[in-house]
Amino acid sequence: MELRHLYHFVAVAETRHFGQAATRLHLAQPALSQSVRQLEAELGVTLLARTTRQVSLTPAGEFFYRETLRNLDSLEQSARGVRRIADGRYGLVRIGFTGTAAFDQLPPIARAIKQRLPGIALEIHGDLLTSAQVDGLRAEHLDVAVLRPPVAGDDLVLRTITTESLVLALPVDHRFSTEPALDVADLAYEDFVMYSDTHSVVNEAVVTSCRAAGFNPRREHEAPDTSVLLALVAAGLGVALVPESVRALQLNGVVFRDIAGASTIDLALAWRRDRPSALVDALVGALEDAGVLPRLESSVSSKPKDMS
Repeated sequence: MELRHLYHFVAVAETRHFGQAATRLHLAQPALSQSVRQLEAELGVTLLARTTRQVSLTPAGEFFYRETLRNLDSLEQSARGVRRIADGRYGLVRIGFTGTAAFDQLPPIARAIKQRLPGIALEIHGDLLTSAQVDGLRAEHLDVAVLRPPVAGDDLVLRTITTESLVLALPVDHRFSTEPALDVADLAYEDFVMYSDTHSVVNEAVVTSCRAAGFNPRREHEAPDTSVLLALVAAGLGVALVPESVRALQLNGVVFRDIAGASTIDLALAWRRDRPSALVDALVGALEDAGVLPRLESSVSSKPKDMS
């Protein structure tokens, strides 16, 4: 049974006339009649009752007509879906976010994708450290990641989303909470709360800032994520330098202050260089159109730097 036989039968069933059906299909009437006879012969049943005046459906033909319409509609939907997948307009995208990036980047990214690519479903993996996201991309557990460079190796494409300054998080009753101006050097004798991950890009930026100010930070307490880190600050166990986006996470007992001499850190969108994907290409284009991801003058992206 060929697909053309089904379309030919449906045309005759809908028009109840071989001549009109042949005109619709741009076929000669004898060729259409032969096609329908071939279909009936293959099925072993009569689908159409023919007289010199009219064509009607037999009971078997009525059933076959309904089932054929349903199956052709399903086939056409599948074909449309395949085309949408091929051009990146349909499918599932798994996105990883660092804990701090999710605070201010997840809403605009999700909004841009919903508005411009409504056929794409998002699977969000939040509160991941950069090292875990890199592992996820390389293991193909993630399609794209919002992470903090640098990243070792050159197998990932990185596109900078934004650059953030570090800001000071301190207990609301800390003596510095009302100071009009602060410098990293003012923190030389403070206890610090830092991330427990040894490869934390934020930790490295904190250490760099402190050393540039002439001291090493006193790392008294460690936290597995930003929420716990701020909770320890609120408890008065120390101060912390965190990305500016963390201001969006309001927590009682914590105040944020700008501080001179603090390093900046980048936030980037990353994906595998060796796995071209229409979905990822469409997502990148949507984020560029929405202004979430700055456009490049060319398609060449910067090569990631080594962390070691």
